This record gives sequence, structure tokens and C-alpha cells, in this order.
Amino acid sequence: MVLILFGIGCALAAGAGVLIGPINYVEVSMGIGILIKAFAAAVVGGFGNLPGAVLGGLLVGVTESLGAGYLAGSYKDIYAFILLIVALIVRPSGILGVTVKTKA
Repeated sequence: MVLILFGIGCALAAGAGVLIGPINYVEVSMGIGILIKAFAAAVVGGFGNLPGAVLGGLLVGVTESLGAGYLAGSYKDIYAFILLIVALIVRPSGILGVTVKTKA
């Protein structure tokens, strides 16, 4: 089952690469911006929590769109990181993450 899921994931990644290739200039580090925003979405939503990751992705997207629309559009990529910093300060485990209490 793991091999099948890994194969499906690789096929989807290859298909996405084929589709994005004619639109953007293809280079080795072309997905780093998307990867960093996906990491920010996972942290905002909470690691290990699929609904939290989806909610984090929606929040990152809405924050970027509203920030680019109402504030400076040239700083669109920064708004995801501002949301990441605010989420880590307010709730370090993520929006839907579970806090783990340890003995002191």
C-alpha cells in the first residue's frame, strides 16, 4: 500500500511538473517558494493534522490575497511568513494542533 501511494504521489508530481513547465521557466529550484508556503500552511494548521493543514492552507491563501489586494501587492510573499510568525507566537501547536503537557 505504501508503494502504491508513493507511486501515485510521484505520478501527480510528474504531471504537475509537465503542466507547469510551459508556463514558467524550468529550473532546479523552481518549487522552493511553493514548498516554503506549504510548510507555513502546515505549521499554521498544526503538524500531523490533515484538517489543520487544509485550514492552514486556506488561511495562508486568504492572507496573501487580502494582503496583496489591500496592502502592497509587491510584498505578497511576505504575508504568509507574517501569518506564520503570528501563529507561532499565539498558538505554537497550530490552530487545530494538540498541546502536549509535560511534567516540570
